Amino acid sequence: MTSIGVLQIAIFLGLILVCTKPLGAFMAKVFEGERTFLHPVLRWLEVLTYKVIGVKEEVEQRWTTYTAALLSFSIFGFLLVYAIQRLQGFLPFNPQHFGAAQIPPDLAFNTSTSFVTNTNWQAYVGEATVSYFVQMAVLAVQNFASAAAGIAVAVALIRGFSRQEKKTIGNFWVDVTRATVYVLLPISIIGALLLVSQGVVQNLHPYTDVTTMEGAKQTIAQGPVASQEVIKQLGTNGGGFFNANSAHPFENPTPLSNLLQMFLIFVIPAALTYTFGKMVGDTRQGWAIFAAFSAMFLIGVFVCYHFEQAGNPILGNLGVQTAATSGQSGGNMEGKETRFGIANSALFATVTTDASCGAVNSMHDSYTPIGGLVPIFNMMTGEVIFGGVGAGLYGILLYCILAVFIAGLMVGRTPEYLGKKIEQKEVKMAMLAVVATAFSVLVFAALSDVITFQAKGYWNPQGAPTANLNNSGPHGFDEILYAYTSSTANNGSAFAGITVNTPWYDLTTGLAQLIGRFLFLIPLLAAAGSLVAKKKIPETAGTFPTHGPLFVGLLVGTVIIVGALTFFPALSLGPIVEHYLMHSGKLFSFILLPAQGIWS
Repeated sequence: MTSIGVLQIAIFLGLILVCTKPLGAFMAKVFEGERTFLHPVLRWLEVLTYKVIGVKEEVEQRWTTYTAALLSFSIFGFLLVYAIQRLQGFLPFNPQHFGAAQIPPDLAFNTSTSFVTNTNWQAYVGEATVSYFVQMAVLAVQNFASAAAGIAVAVALIRGFSRQEKKTIGNFWVDVTRATVYVLLPISIIGALLLVSQGVVQNLHPYTDVTTMEGAKQTIAQGPVASQEVIKQLGTNGGGFFNANSAHPFENPTPLSNLLQMFLIFVIPAALTYTFGKMVGDTRQGWAIFAAFSAMFLIGVFVCYHFEQAGNPILGNLGVQTAATSGQSGGNMEGKETRFGIANSALFATVTTDASCGAVNSMHDSYTPIGGLVPIFNMMTGEVIFGGVGAGLYGILLYCILAVFIAGLMVGRTPEYLGKKIEQKEVKMAMLAVVATAFSVLVFAALSDVITFQAKGYWNPQGAPTANLNNSGPHGFDEILYAYTSSTANNGSAFAGITVNTPWYDLTTGLAQLIGRFLFLIPLLAAAGSLVAKKKIPETAGTFPTHGPLFVGLLVGTVIIVGALTFFPALSLGPIVEHYLMHSGKLFSFILLPAQGIWS
């Protein structure tokens, strides 16, 4: 690692820290219904929205009604996204004349579930598949909707802890509206203008055909990029306008735009920790969660950066210069943009998989085994290291429940968190969310590794799913494992090296996205409904403090241990064994047999 690289990481985290308190305090006022400096400008839009959808903002909902509203909102979004994709050939803003042929039913299903669940997994090539209308009116809009829904669920869970002896946890429609009007829209407008100032494209022009200096013909894709780019990052969505995502110079042209995009990914998840502290009446609780986030983030980013900067020892043994010098960066530059380098590539990879974003400025498939393990494990934690907008907070609160439960077992006392007894129902709901997501990752990955079809056909034109891999051995297994981890964690980033636009992968990754979203959200909303009805218990000398270093350590340990115990066998078959093979010079000693999908 270089001193400049370490300084860049420190500056990034410093910027996040500076913005956490003011933005967090602002969001606490928004969701408590208090007046803010934006109300004179935007209150009319909030009120108009309530009138159009027929909602009374003073009427609150029980957790069951809140959940039903979330599900109906998501189902409507799914049907709308699916229909417009299939009908894009008849709709305006389509200078490339894309139609239903570019989006068959299985791909439309996958893309619809992907954007509704805030996953934004892209089994398609954006610039060669969907029209400007789909990009703007469907995908960009859904980026706002799914992000706002995640924030709403987090706020509802906060109310479960902050209120006592109540029956309601807020109003889903009001929370979604306020998240969109006062948080996502204003920041997106400012962010889009900043991205345009850095050279991010924003137009409705047809693609441009040019002749290169060598005399070849090239088509340059363009379109309304900046407006989608900003909400893809701010909403931790990750669905890029171009297939190359934030590695594309039209999406991410400069080091400053790169810093801005990483900042947008983390700023709301970080600020929500302070929002949590304000709403429960003890900001120390929010800072404790922020400290846990930061500790896990720093571990991940420096592990990834170290191994990427160290490079491939096989090349070093061949006499290739792999150390950084004043003339070259050294390390592993495969799959990375020279304008960002190793430090900012490793930082971006860690940030985007800590959050449920999935945007990439380098290809994770080209990372060293341990460098690639970091993004995978980040997602396997449930993406609770800052996490997505809303998703990170409600995910870490799940682990807070588990952490105090473990502490209670150790001392023989009924666990408490923020004055609420953590009893059987809350622990069961937390474990249901953990087990459901682990089941999705491991079962779908195992099936894709071993299943075979009688012949090449509809389900997989290549035959067995393993035939879609560009790599054999443990790295090929990584590609399958990463795909289902990313889908279940609602991240959407790809390890690459795997062709996923087939009916088998479209269906199974789509199902993984639905499991990862709704079998995580619904149990937590049920827990919120249980918690909000409870009476707060006064602190005593025996109360376990949940705002100090001891709790932060316990929380970090719970996240890492649960993730390690659940997924270590799978990781040992992939990046861990690949790491040892690389260092022994026998990287290709293992072969993943495509026909049987077994180790040999």
